[in-house]
Amino acid sequence: MDAKEIQLRYAAGERDFRGVDLQGADLREVDLRNADLSGANLSEADLRGANLSDTDLIFTILSDANLSGANLNEANLIGTRLGIANLSEANLVGANLISAELGGANLVRASLSRAYLSDASLIKANLSEANLSGANLSLANLIGVNLVDANLIGVDLSGANLIEANLSGANLNEAKLYRANLAHAKLTGASLYHANLKDANLAQTDLTDANLERTNLEGTLLKMTESSQPSSMS
Repeated sequence: MDAKEIQLRYAAGERDFRGVDLQGADLREVDLRNADLSGANLSEADLRGANLSDTDLIFTILSDANLSGANLNEANLIGTRLGIANLSEANLVGANLISAELGGANLVRASLSRAYLSDASLIKANLSEANLSGANLSLANLIGVNLVDANLIGVDLSGANLIEANLSGANLNEAKLYRANLAHAKLTGASLYHANLKDANLAQTDLTDANLERTNLEGTLLKMTESSQPSSMS
């Protein structure tokens, strides 16, 4: 199946496209809302500006695909492979990305509020300026991730691996970081007002100018870098 055929079949009312091979296809601004593309191969496909809201993409291969500006609102992406994909400024509000593979993905300024990312892998992904407010990233692998200036208000990062992550300037107000591993992470200028870091690992974490007002640090392994000095801590 090619790009033209899937659009014609969709226009005719078909929605079942499970397992189709559209590797490298040009699907810019395509409308495939509510379609079933589970198990499909869309690696290297051009899906810029595509409408994939409420689409079923379970275990779909989207590695190295271009989804910049795409609408994936409420899409089902459980176990989807999105390694090094471009999702910059994409709409992933309420999307289900449980156990998804997003290593090295570009999610700059993407909207992921209320998204489900528990147990997902985002190793070295770029989420700078992304909106993750209210998202669930419990047990996610975020080693080396870029979350500079990200909106993480009320996010659930319980048990997440954030070793060497860069959260400079991020807003983590009321975030849940229970038992999160933040060893060697950078939180300079970050706001953690009323956040829960109970039993978290903050060994060699840089908290320079971070706001730790009303932050729960009970049981936390707190061994900051020598230059680290929070702006407030009470």
